[in-house]
Amino acid sequence: MRRISHLAVAASLAAAAPALAQQQVVKVDGSSTVYPITEAVAEEFQKAKKQSIKVTVGISGTGGGFKKFCRGETDISDASRPILKAEMADCAKAGIEYYELPVAFDALTVVINPKNNFIKQLTVAEMKKMWEPAAQGRVTRWNQVNPQWPDQPMKLFGPGADSGSFDYFTEAVVGKSKSSRGDFTASEDDNVLVQGVARDVNGLGYFGFAYYVENKDKLKAVPIVNDKGQAVAPSMEAVEKGTYAPLSRPIFIYVNAKSLGKPEVKEFVEYYMQNGGTLAREVKYVPLPESAYRTALEHVQKGKRGTVFGGMAEVGVTIEELLRREAKH
Repeated sequence: MRRISHLAVAASLAAAAPALAQQQVVKVDGSSTVYPITEAVAEEFQKAKKQSIKVTVGISGTGGGFKKFCRGETDISDASRPILKAEMADCAKAGIEYYELPVAFDALTVVINPKNNFIKQLTVAEMKKMWEPAAQGRVTRWNQVNPQWPDQPMKLFGPGADSGSFDYFTEAVVGKSKSSRGDFTASEDDNVLVQGVARDVNGLGYFGFAYYVENKDKLKAVPIVNDKGQAVAPSMEAVEKGTYAPLSRPIFIYVNAKSLGKPEVKEFVEYYMQNGGTLAREVKYVPLPESAYRTALEHVQKGKRGTVFGGMAEVGVTIEELLRREAKH
C-alpha cells in the first residue's frame, strides 16, 4: 500500500525554484483528508508526463486551502466538505469561479488506544457529551461520559479549526459546525493525532479512514451507533451500503475555472477524473461509481460551475444522494 507521507512540499519547492522555471506547475492545497488521493494522482500523473509537469500538494486544511484558493494562489483546492457560504462570498469577491468535483467518500474514523478495553462502541450522544463546548474544563474523565467507564482522565485529539473534518464532525456530532470544546490537542496534520492516541492509553481522536488504515497496528477504530441502532465499524463496505452513519461523507477537489485555461491544469484534472477512482481505493477511500467521474468531467466540459450544496457542511449525504444532485446540476 502507498505510504501516506506529509512532505515538506514548500521547502523542497523553494530549494528547487531555479530548476522549476522551465517546468509547468499545478498548485494544489487544502484538506489533509483528501491529500492521500491527490498525492497519489499527482505521483502517477507526473510519471505519465515524464516529470515535464510538476504538481505541488500542500496541506493547510480545507478552510486554509479555500483561503488560498479564493485569493487565486492555487489552481485546485482539496476539500473534505463542500465550500461554505463565507468562502463562496470570498471567491465571488475575488472573481474566482470554480468547478466542484467529488472524488471519493471517506469514513471519518473515531480511534482509541488499543489498550482501551472499555469503549466497545459510541453513540452520537456520548460523542456530543465529550466534544460539545459545554464539556470544556468540565467533562474531563471517562466516567463523566458513561458511568460504566473508568474514573480515568480523558485525552482528546482532533483536527484544528481550519480542517473540514472538524467542520463535518462538529456538525454531525454536536449539531453545529465549528461548535466544539477548545481544550483538546488539535493539529491539521493527521499524523500528529495518530501519534497522540497511539501513545496515550486514555487517548481518543478522529480523522479520515485512510490514516486509520495506515496505522491500524497502533490504533483501534470504534464502531459508531447509527440512527437504526446498529453499531457499525468504519469500512469501505459500510460506506458503500450507507450504514456507517453519520460519519461518512463525500470529499472533493475544487478547480479554479480560469486555471483550467492552462493545459497542464486541464490535463491534470482529466487524469484525476480518469484515474481517481482506482487511486482512491488504493489509498483506502471509497471510490465513486465510474459514472460519477464521467459526469464531473462533463460538467467541466459544459462549463457547469458552482456547488450542488447550499454552502453548508451537510451531514448524512449518501453516495446515491450525491449522484442524484450531480446529475441534476
